[in-house]
Amino acid sequence: MHRSAYIFLLLTTLLWGGNSVAGKLAVDHVSPMTLVFLRWVLAVAILLPIGWRTIQEDWHVVRRHWFVLAALGASGFTLFNTIFYTALNYTTAINVSIEQAAMPILIMTANFVFFRLRVNWAQIAGVALTIFGVILTACHGDPRRLLTLELNFGDAIMLVAVVLYSGYSVGLRLKPAMRWQSLMLAMSFAALITSLPFFLWEAAAGKVIVPDTRGWAVIVYTAIGASVISQITYIRGNELIGANRAGLFINLVPIFGTLLSVLIVGETFQLYQALALVLVLGGIGLAEHSGRKMASGQSNSRKRA
Repeated sequence: MHRSAYIFLLLTTLLWGGNSVAGKLAVDHVSPMTLVFLRWVLAVAILLPIGWRTIQEDWHVVRRHWFVLAALGASGFTLFNTIFYTALNYTTAINVSIEQAAMPILIMTANFVFFRLRVNWAQIAGVALTIFGVILTACHGDPRRLLTLELNFGDAIMLVAVVLYSGYSVGLRLKPAMRWQSLMLAMSFAALITSLPFFLWEAAAGKVIVPDTRGWAVIVYTAIGASVISQITYIRGNELIGANRAGLFINLVPIFGTLLSVLIVGETFQLYQALALVLVLGGIGLAEHSGRKMASGQSNSRKRA
């Protein structure tokens, strides 16, 4: 079970790291809100033939839990990406990477507040190590860059995005029992509906950039890789080991994004990137080993009871 979860979550963060590179490649080739809208149009078109039969059979579940499904699709699928792209117009990639590193902390805090899920000191130490790795990546190995950072409107709205995705991760505990095809189709349709107003606003403002060949390539990748496959694997990883442990893997996203930039964009691989990868993987390993022992102990206690 644990090995499957690790594979799912590593694939998730690799695809999300690729989404960061895709965002760079999309500049001047497709506008942000158009990208968000078209990725969900394509994602729904892909999922419709896969999930049409199952969602008909699960319709009574969808109808009963429509608000939860809509909230999950809107917050995790649409609003996070919409705010993410918007924030990058006002702040730096360094700031955004560091702010996203807060997600595991928020997930653990929310799980404790709402579900009384506890963590131990080894898990906290693991989170701290991953955050150091993210910061090292974000400041390109030079901590002095942190002294030059300035907070602005982009940082403020990015914090909203971080809260939204943390809430989505925790909220997956509330998703109804249904087949993954139905779940993904329902949430993707909610994402499509909630992305439409942002696309219409961009069109009304005259800011639409019609996608060219590269723009369409980015849309196809974000729809298939960053929308459909990665969301399925993230949800499955959450089911297997819980949001606290799965959320920690999110700090691999800037690491994978940097490494993919080396491979795809041609950036130079640096020593600090290797050190950051070691820190993040070491932090995940430490926290996951402790979390697995804690989960095993709780399971044994319930059996004895």
